[in-house]
Amino acid sequence: MELTNGHWGVETVWNAVHETPKLALSSDVQQAIQRCREYLETKLNADADAVIYGVNTGFGDLASTRVSSDALSQLQRNLLVSHACGVGEEVPEEVVRAMVLLKVKSLGKGHSGVRLETVQRLVEHWNANLFPVVPAQGSLGASGDLAPLSHMVLPLIGEGGVWVEGTSIPSSEVLTAKGWKALELGAKEGLALINGTQLMLGYGVMALERLERIADWADALCAWSLEAWHGRVEPFDPSIHRVRNQANAELVACNVTDWLKGSEWQSVPRTQVQDPYSFRCTPQVHGASRNSLAAARAVLENEVNAVTDNPLIFPEEDKVLSGGNFHGQPLALQLEAMALAAHEWGSISERRTYKLLSGKQGLPPFLVANPGLNSGFMIPQYTAASLVSQNKQLCAPNVVDTIDSSNGQEDHVSMGANAALKLWKILDNVEQVLAIECITAAQACDLRQSEGMAPALAGLQRSLRREVPFVEMDTYLHPHLIAARDWMFSRELSDGAKHNG
Repeated sequence: MELTNGHWGVETVWNAVHETPKLALSSDVQQAIQRCREYLETKLNADADAVIYGVNTGFGDLASTRVSSDALSQLQRNLLVSHACGVGEEVPEEVVRAMVLLKVKSLGKGHSGVRLETVQRLVEHWNANLFPVVPAQGSLGASGDLAPLSHMVLPLIGEGGVWVEGTSIPSSEVLTAKGWKALELGAKEGLALINGTQLMLGYGVMALERLERIADWADALCAWSLEAWHGRVEPFDPSIHRVRNQANAELVACNVTDWLKGSEWQSVPRTQVQDPYSFRCTPQVHGASRNSLAAARAVLENEVNAVTDNPLIFPEEDKVLSGGNFHGQPLALQLEAMALAAHEWGSISERRTYKLLSGKQGLPPFLVANPGLNSGFMIPQYTAASLVSQNKQLCAPNVVDTIDSSNGQEDHVSMGANAALKLWKILDNVEQVLAIECITAAQACDLRQSEGMAPALAGLQRSLRREVPFVEMDTYLHPHLIAARDWMFSRELSDGAKHNG
């Protein structure tokens, strides 16, 4: 895979993260990096009295402290080791891969002042599948993701750890084994490596991939549950959605009716005049969540192609400018919106599960024979309700908080990193909630004991039944809940659920 300065979509990142192709810097990227570095070195050599933030000064509130030219390399090393203060669980490997790739992409724009050999070392780590150990917590999402990015680049200087076949190994040992020398960083390089939004962005981009799969499954599950409930199809009529002018609601309605095509059950006369909102308003709810994904994708793709460290260097304009591109606010607001969107898919899913257990519409209470002796699917709904409740609490916005740091110099922070971490947890919960709806709808459909189910849904049902059996009487349900989630989210949903508009 050749890394160029051309525009990347989020799919480019997804594919690279999953396939980890060998990476090479294009000639235009190499030239941009070298041109910027040469300009910076020329500027420093030409004016010994020039003061450039982060190049020959301290950091944050120490910006007014000048550092002598013979200590600039030590300054950059000190920056990395002092800022590597992350704690908590490790960032998932797929997100770390995205972080490394996105940092290389940003540095390759030629506005950061790093040496080519420094960027090449990141590429070498990628190509050798040697990814750093990065604790998840410690970023305020404002001066970039300083702590996690420090951990990400520590292996360049022989510090920190890397993953080798699932085990954390000191990077010094790995560098020795590879015959690589630890880098001695030049002026500004440490700051360029750790200023940036790559933790927030890495989580956001990879979360978006998970969310798009959740979106497709949520529509399929609505159809599956509606079929099991013997619900009414009129709320999905395109005429209703055409007059509201919400394109994603129209899309959801189309997705649901596509799954229901050929259903003989839909021709059975209905006794209910209307279905509950969790069925009837699915296009409006699912569609609104899809709106949030569309907005987030645009912001995330802008950031994928951005330069977010500080200060920034513009050789053609003879400028070195200190600004705030590292501030995570654009991402933080979208990460919050993505969290709310995910929560709503889980919330309405749990309500459909609840309705299917109610003993109405010709279905037995809790979807099991001899209820009373058997509890059936009573407690999986408890689990779903618990997960949805936790998501409600997690959805309290991180972005509204800010805490002064660096002695007040950094007095407004985005807390976007915390938003990213909570989003990832919310996605775990939502995927499990949808899996519970899945096995509940399948159980209800099997209890109908008749032919005529929509062919596309019947195909899903047969596939699921190879992993999760019909429950005749009370049994150990935990493995079934996990198996359903794995079946759903470790495979691509059939094309019938995918409508890109």
